[in-house]
Amino acid sequence: MFEDRIEAGKQLAVKLKNYKNESPLVVALPRGGVAVGFPIAKALHAPLEVEIVRKLGAPQNVEVGIGAIAEDGVEYLNKDMLDYFQISNVTLRLIQQRERTELERRKKLYRGGKPLGLLTNRSVILVDDGLATGVTACAAILSLKKHHPKKIIFAVPVCAQSTAEAIFPLIDSIICIEHPDTLDAIGRYYQNFRQVTDEEVLIHLRRINAEMPSPISIENDFGQKIVW
Repeated sequence: MFEDRIEAGKQLAVKLKNYKNESPLVVALPRGGVAVGFPIAKALHAPLEVEIVRKLGAPQNVEVGIGAIAEDGVEYLNKDMLDYFQISNVTLRLIQQRERTELERRKKLYRGGKPLGLLTNRSVILVDDGLATGVTACAAILSLKKHHPKKIIFAVPVCAQSTAEAIFPLIDSIICIEHPDTLDAIGRYYQNFRQVTDEEVLIHLRRINAEMPSPISIENDFGQKIVW
């Protein structure tokens, strides 16, 4: 059991130290993933970014994910869950609309409405505080892939073994400390699993990125923008 998300992130950072020389970008799923990603970014001297993803919860039980939406218009749906709960297209659109509104609110709050930074040909460490059904992870991965990163490493303190195996074909590597056969409640693996606030997310982002050198942006002779 982890003391809290920060402590879990420190343990993951040890397992991720070999990626430090690749100048990775740590991309966390808010809100809980940002608390885990903070010590990872600090240990690797890497920038910390957020990928906004929203789970689509079943009306009968909002904790059960029937799918998820992410930035760049990405949508991931679990057909088996849609059939199981007999969710109509009208109901699904209402759920999507509600979560899209929250996604845009968080994007504006966390990044001022700006898109994700430059990910092309870059090693990305995607971080969350737990992997259960995997719907949000899948949506996040599909969104990141649209930016053509060099590789995606998914780092998570606790993950369901079956889910980890299911998403592995979508990524290059997965780093997980605890991997039970089934995972019905991520919070059971934390002594302190209180909800992370928007204010805490912003504090983590500002603290890490204030320590990062400002990117240099120029244009080459072909008018192509180069950032490093």
